[in-house]
Formats: sequence, structure tokens, C-alpha cells
Amino acid sequence: MLKFTNIILILFFNFNNGKNPQENIIEIARDYIASDFNELIFVSIEKQKLYHIKNNKIINTFIISSSKYGTGSKENSNKTPLGLHKIEEKHGENTPTNGKMIGRVFYGEIAKIFNDKTQSKTDDITSRILWLSGLEKGKNKGEQIDSYKRYIYIHGTSEEGRLGSPASHGCIRMKNKDVIDLYKTVEVGTLVLIL
Repeated sequence: MLKFTNIILILFFNFNNGKNPQENIIEIARDYIASDFNELIFVSIEKQKLYHIKNNKIINTFIISSSKYGTGSKENSNKTPLGLHKIEEKHGENTPTNGKMIGRVFYGEIAKIFNDKTQSKTDDITSRILWLSGLEKGKNKGEQIDSYKRYIYIHGTSEEGRLGSPASHGCIRMKNKDVIDLYKTVEVGTLVLIL
């Protein structure tokens, strides 16, 4: 796999080579993974967007929020981990839209959704959860840096008005409708690349 500095160089050269952005995203992902893939979720920290790629095409683009503390893998840092992951578990199949989940379980409470810059007092996890597991030992897998043990999710949020800028405590936040749509179309085992 390529080192992070190499990815930055690839980003710089690819965005200046006349290719359309869709081709650039797919090429960056392919270079990082060093092999072809049928399906991938690509999360861009810089653009605060999530791209669902299937059969070499971006089939959906969603606005997201990564961590307000930046990127990193250290336990208790509240940062968003970089690198290659996979969806280890899915939760919330029967949770209603905007339903709050505690410990990945819906107990009947519907979250108030904020469409402005309001910060929720409870940092709600809502609607659906895609629980990520790191695939790169020493980067996002292993002692004190393990994405799965850190409970790194892609999930719905009550702070929809803050999407588009870093605002989470490490997870990838999405609009509730969007995370429900993504949940329906991806399986456990789908690759997730965060750069």
C-alpha cells in the first residue's frame, strides 16, 4: 500500500491532469488499495463527502462530517482514523428514521434534528450504523489504534445542519435519510477508504 505522502502527491497530480473528478477519485482509491475492487465507500476528509463507488462508477455522493479533532487513530483521541477499513457490522435495520440508538439498540426515542449549527447535548447516533473495522495493522488495526475497538461508525446524526464541516467525535456522520439509503445498498464486508 502507498504511504500517505504518496497519496497526497497523487491527489495533487490527478486533480491537475485534466481528468474529471470521478475518474480521479476512483484512480486514487485503486492506487491506494493496489488492486481492483467492485465496490467501495470512499470518504474524503478534505471535501467532507462520502462517495459510493460500484463497478468503476460513483453511484452516489453524500455530505458528511468527520471529527472536529482532526484525523488520527489513537484510542480516546476522538479523531477520525485514516486508511482502509471494511464494514464489520450493520445495526438499525428496524430503527425508524431519526431513532436514537444507545449501544447500537433503539429504545423508542426519536431524536430532535437540528438543521442549523446547533450542537446536540447528547451527540446522538441515529437511524443506522455501519461499524468499521480497520484493515491496516499499525495504522487502524491493533493495540490502542483499533477502529473497531474505538467504535468508529458511519451513522446518522441529529446535527444535520453541521454536516459539510468537521463536527463529530471520530465517526463519520451522515443525514438520516442518506445513511438509511446507504445502509440498504451495502453489505457487511464492503471496503471503506478514508483519506
